[in-house]
Amino acid sequence: MMVIPAVDIKNGKCVQLVQGKPGTEQVILEDPAKIARQWEDRGARMIHVIDLGGALGESKNLEIVREILDSVSIPIQMGGGIRTKEDALNLLDMGIDKVILGTVAMENHGVVKDLSNSFGKERILVALDSKDSQVVVRGWTEKTDRTAPEMGKIFERLGAGGILFTNVDYEGLMKGFSLKPLEELLKAVHMPVIYSGGVSTLEDVEQLSKTRVKGVVIGSALYKGNIKFEKALEYE
Repeated sequence: MMVIPAVDIKNGKCVQLVQGKPGTEQVILEDPAKIARQWEDRGARMIHVIDLGGALGESKNLEIVREILDSVSIPIQMGGGIRTKEDALNLLDMGIDKVILGTVAMENHGVVKDLSNSFGKERILVALDSKDSQVVVRGWTEKTDRTAPEMGKIFERLGAGGILFTNVDYEGLMKGFSLKPLEELLKAVHMPVIYSGGVSTLEDVEQLSKTRVKGVVIGSALYKGNIKFEKALEYE
C-alpha cells in the first residue's frame, strides 16, 4: 500500500477544504511546488495533486501544476477541473503520470475507454466520490443516483486502470472513517483502488493496510501533524 501525500491547489496556494466545501479552505503553504518537493525528500513515491479551483469551476492552476512537475521526479496523479477529453490529454502530455477523471467520466463514459486505449489504462483513474452512499460530481456539489460499486464495475469494463475512492462524509473532518463503503467497492471490482477521506491516525493507516487497497491519500492529518509521514511509510 502506497502512502500518497495530497497537494490541493486553490488560487495558486496549497490548501485544505472541509468536506470539499468552498469557503472552508485553510492555506497550508503559499508555494505548492515547494511542499511537493518536501514530500519527495521525505520519502513519498507519488504526489496526489487536485486542482480545487478547477474542480469548483473557478480559475485553473495549470502554471502551478507545471511548477510542481518541474520540482519533483516522482510520479504525480492529478484531478480536478478535468471537464473534457482535451483537458485530460493536456495533462497527460504535460507529464502527469495518472489523470483522475471525475465528472467527465460520469457524464461521458466513452472518454474513459478512449483515453485508456490511447495512453494505457494504467494512466487512467476514475474518481468515485461517495456522499451518503451515492456518487457525487462537480466538486462534490451534485449528487447522482448511482453507487460507487455500481459505477466501479462499469468503469472497469470500459478500461479504467484504477479507482480513487473518496468518502466525502469523512473528508477533512479528522474523525476517522467507516470501512464498510470501501469494502463494498473492493468486493465489486478487481482493479486497484486508492482510498481517500478521513484518514486521521496511524491506526487508520494500519487498518487500511490490512485491506487490498493499492494506496491511501492523506492530506489534513499530515499537515496538522496528527500523522507523522515517516511512521505512515512503515505500512507501505
